[in-house]
Amino acid sequence: MRHPEPGSDSERQRFAELQQRLEPLYRRVFADRLAPRTVVVVPSLSLDADTLAKVRGVALYEERLLCLLMLLRMPYTRVVYATSVPVHPTIVDYYLHLLAGVPHSHARQRLTLVTCGDASPTPLTAKILGSRSVMRRLQTSLGDPALAHLVCFNVTPLEQTLSVRLGIPLYGCDPALNDLGSKTGGRRLFKEAGVQVPDGFEALRDGRDVAAALAALKQRRPSLDAAVVKLNDGFSGEGNARFRFRPGDAATGAEKRIARRLPTRLEFEAADQTWEGYADKLGQMGGIVEAFVTGDEVRSPSVQCRVDPRRVVEVVSTHEQVLGGRSGQVFVGCEFPADRRYRTRLQRAGERVADVLRDRGALGRFGVDFVVVREKGRWQPYAIEINLRKGGTTHPFLMLDFLIDGVYDPETALYRTRAGEPRYYMATDNLHESRYAGLSPDDLVAIAVEQELHFHGSSQEGVVFHLIGALEPHGKLGMVCIGADRKRARRLYARTVEILDRAGSGRARRGRARQRQPARRRTSPAA
Repeated sequence: MRHPEPGSDSERQRFAELQQRLEPLYRRVFADRLAPRTVVVVPSLSLDADTLAKVRGVALYEERLLCLLMLLRMPYTRVVYATSVPVHPTIVDYYLHLLAGVPHSHARQRLTLVTCGDASPTPLTAKILGSRSVMRRLQTSLGDPALAHLVCFNVTPLEQTLSVRLGIPLYGCDPALNDLGSKTGGRRLFKEAGVQVPDGFEALRDGRDVAAALAALKQRRPSLDAAVVKLNDGFSGEGNARFRFRPGDAATGAEKRIARRLPTRLEFEAADQTWEGYADKLGQMGGIVEAFVTGDEVRSPSVQCRVDPRRVVEVVSTHEQVLGGRSGQVFVGCEFPADRRYRTRLQRAGERVADVLRDRGALGRFGVDFVVVREKGRWQPYAIEINLRKGGTTHPFLMLDFLIDGVYDPETALYRTRAGEPRYYMATDNLHESRYAGLSPDDLVAIAVEQELHFHGSSQEGVVFHLIGALEPHGKLGMVCIGADRKRARRLYARTVEILDRAGSGRARRGRARQRQPARRRTSPAA
């Protein structure tokens, strides 16, 4: 079969036709646990390659959507999961054993794992499209294409091409709308939705524009101490940089002085970033400048929303983001839910943003990041970013929802079990310690069983690990710690870190002891 050329009008038309199948499929299948369906999961991080290269163990981030294996709890659902490299069998078993009431063998028969056998930094979707054998494997695993759909981490023209070549719709945003998720597009959309943003400028094209925007911002806000420069398509805070003003930057001629200081005074969140590299990315993708928000107390919550194929908007969660990096702008983890003093207000703002996105044609899950500042006892939210993709808060909430099988209460912004009890969690993608390196997936499972860190179905509390494949080579791990209240979730998180630290230290000590032992000379039986 001859396919349309990638990026051509005929491909876009075919993609639009496939997307029309989503609404009837959603109405007929999604709400019926006994309805047969096939979910094809392609967790490709089709993002800026240079920024991805700065993330330790990024190839193994494809494991984050393994939470979707929990869909196998529905007895006639089939999951096809693609990865760049094979997933360790112990990791697959770990997730399948979380399926309450479903025999492991029954779930395993309905799971197809497809691997490219390619650990290169090329996006997974590009690897799949470049391999006839992998494409054939995916196509033969679909079952009835009329009952199949594609799920991805984010949607670019690559994923559009994959959807067309598989002949199945994609539950995600049309890549033609991706500009709405850029920093410039986000600021413009926030203003349209009537949601407050930090003072600033968008649609900047180069360093000259940045210097002019910084000077203008300082002139109209002389007391401002710092501003943030952001690359339009940066993510997880890695494309951000802080600029500290000097007293004379509000005076005439400040633009030239600021331009001279940019190469040496811009504080990049990415540790190994240079002005030359940053300026090059700025020229490629553009950027924004906005005031660095300060106050008596500053927090960074987010709202996660969904537009379903019926065009219905739903707020599905709020989170407190845990940030690190040089100036606290890099995503490290999150807590659910956001603080009760402002989470319902955030929900309303998120819903206004979601309404505009829905009207523009957006589909699927997306997040809206905020900065909330406390001034004179009141909390004021500022919207700062739209993530038109599954983000760091997506898979923790999906895992909570799959495991608890409860309901999100939009009135209180709490998640409740079927018995009406609330559940909280603390989660991270970035638990990283060099002493963890060498701990295998089997070691982790043994530790979890021995220390009772696993999730308990009876109490509906416990720990669920992810990014397990990054543990042995990189000493990196993710986890979701679920508790009946925020304090219990935090204690569980702290206890898990303590246990892993001890286990990692013990492994390191044993490794050093083996290195110190003299080598034993082997002898043959005849000696």
